[in-house]
Amino acid sequence: MSFISAKELVGDRTLDITAETCPMTFVRVRLALDRMTSGETLLVRLRGEEPRRNIPRTAVEQGHALLEEEDRPDGTALLLLRKG
Repeated sequence: MSFISAKELVGDRTLDITAETCPMTFVRVRLALDRMTSGETLLVRLRGEEPRRNIPRTAVEQGHALLEEEDRPDGTALLLLRKG
């Protein structure tokens, strides 16, 4: 599995929640999405299995779109979300 992507993920806004624990991980993402306009993208950097599973699922359930997911060699992951 390659961790280097051919393209760099970029969002209209970025949010680093690598130091947060659940449930604050999604609270921070939700607050960021609430401040955005429909169609804008949010690049989220996170760490851990629980937020990796829960944030994409919960965001989609709330009407947002998961555009990209990327695991990084440092153990973090990047999620690119589009506000619905």
